[in-house]
Amino acid sequence: MSENPTPDAGDAVRQLPQGKLPILALSALGIVFGDIGTSPLYTFKTILGTAEAPSDAGTVLGALSLVLWTLLIIPTVKYVSFAMCVDNDGEGGILALMALLGVKKRQRPTIVAVGLFGAALIYGDGAITPAISVLSALEGFNMAAPALQPYVVPAAVVILLALFAIQSQGTAAIGHLFGPVMLLWFVTIALMGISGIVRQPAVFAALNPVYGLSYLFSHGATGFLVLGAVFLCVTGAEALYADMGHFGRGPIKLAWFAIVFPSLILNYAGQAALVLEGAPTDGNIFFRLCPEFLLLPLIVLATVATIIASQSIITGAFSMTRQAIQLGWLPRLRIKQTSSEGYGQIYVGVVNWLLMIVTVGLTIGFGKSDNLASAYGIAVSLTMLMTSALLFIAMRDIWGWALWAAGSVAVFFFIVDSAFFFANLTKIAEGGYIPLLLAICVYGVMWIWHRGAAAVSVRMHEALVPVPEFMARIAEKKVPRVPGTAVFLTRAERDTPPVMVWHVKHNRALHEHVFVLRVEILSVPWVTPRNRMTIEQVAPNFWRAEARFGFMERPQIPELLTTSKSLGCTVDLDDLTYYVGRETVVRREDGLGLPTWQERLFGVMERNAVHVSDFFSLPTDQVVEIGRQVAI
Repeated sequence: MSENPTPDAGDAVRQLPQGKLPILALSALGIVFGDIGTSPLYTFKTILGTAEAPSDAGTVLGALSLVLWTLLIIPTVKYVSFAMCVDNDGEGGILALMALLGVKKRQRPTIVAVGLFGAALIYGDGAITPAISVLSALEGFNMAAPALQPYVVPAAVVILLALFAIQSQGTAAIGHLFGPVMLLWFVTIALMGISGIVRQPAVFAALNPVYGLSYLFSHGATGFLVLGAVFLCVTGAEALYADMGHFGRGPIKLAWFAIVFPSLILNYAGQAALVLEGAPTDGNIFFRLCPEFLLLPLIVLATVATIIASQSIITGAFSMTRQAIQLGWLPRLRIKQTSSEGYGQIYVGVVNWLLMIVTVGLTIGFGKSDNLASAYGIAVSLTMLMTSALLFIAMRDIWGWALWAAGSVAVFFFIVDSAFFFANLTKIAEGGYIPLLLAICVYGVMWIWHRGAAAVSVRMHEALVPVPEFMARIAEKKVPRVPGTAVFLTRAERDTPPVMVWHVKHNRALHEHVFVLRVEILSVPWVTPRNRMTIEQVAPNFWRAEARFGFMERPQIPELLTTSKSLGCTVDLDDLTYYVGRETVVRREDGLGLPTWQERLFGVMERNAVHVSDFFSLPTDQVVEIGRQVAI
């Protein structure tokens, strides 16, 4: 398997989501907007908890103004209006953008590094989101039944453990309920907000950005710290772009403008109105908007909404992991398809259990959503900053904008993103180091795996034997040709596959028909069936084929070979034996290889990676593995 950095444009095909626009928009509510949709549970209380004189009208209106304009600038303008117009054949997200700009258009190592680190940061966010969301929902019991306060953390741990435990079963059976439940959630928080606004219509003054800027620049260091708390209102905005391939641009825009954006604005305004009216700022302001007799149903609804938000984050981590594997930046991991209804219904056990350990550890270690808010935001803000850098390149390369035009837009986004990033940097000592450490670890795994895989590929190409020379040896040594067809999987782009050479050397026989297959993972999400495979006959009864898959596809080699006859290949598909290599990585003795620590770490990953026969869904009773050592 290899990565092709420069696929032909004709190889790509846009996979359009199927369904009516309102139905897709409803589905998007349950997948895309869970994280940003549950942020009112903890954002405004965190802002006022950070500010001085939280009950002061100037503080409340300034905080609300900053929240409203942040929601307008980042999700609405940056992601919906700009980022979602730059897609990699229908797919969005920082990895798809990286593949488009840093690989597909031309080789740009810096862009690849930026995109990969941005993706690694999302894993850090993915560990914190379930913890802070579920905790903030359950903390409503502190108001409804204060005696239950000691049980909030244990209950959150039980819910999170159950959530991660059911991942292997998939969510297809209940997934269709996510959209309606989130619709009920957004309608509920909008009505709650309206109930607060009608008591204090003065909150509409916060639509004037002067209130936000005045507070920001007149409160010194405190104003800067508040900006870090304000950023919590847009955590999850990256999902609008990352999930574009699942639903399409139209449904996500419809859901955002028709339901999510208005509901968030109304709820934040309602919370501000409540404080202006004189409500205490201690405890959770969100739940104070609710009539007392409806508080318990609201807590239940909030808990379900946060579970759905957490599910979306976990599913997103699975999907991003598969993209990174397909692009050659992570070891092959065992991926289980949990439903035939959708390609995105997958389960990656290693990612699931690692996320569970970190998330439960954070829940127990921090204990309160207020404490977790200190660790939240730094990873997301840095990812958004990197996305802005990639968008500038996209405006120049994809849209052909003049430097001044692209630069003006990019500078505006950079100023906003940088302000939030530097404000969040103040959280490092309070827990912000956790997502950064997670991101560094993930990025380190990606970097070492890619370096090791590249070193193996180089070594494999050093001793290739041309096909005519190899076939001449076969004839000269009178190597027997046995009935049947041998399919050799190879990384080599030319000549005789090393696995074939080793097979003949040790078994002293070769099948009558030989089929050499090299699989390319392109930097596009999907490949059209007509461009899926090319075959050429390089010698009598000797065919070489190249199969192409997008980074969002699942390679199925046996199914692919059924199309070989239509391409002029006459191999007998009923009598196939697959030959694959199993490399054992060892250290080079000439001092020209990878540093020892990198070689050892890559060797550990290689030994624990899913074998290529499983990755390509080869039938186990037709596979022969040939072991060999590769010095890197």
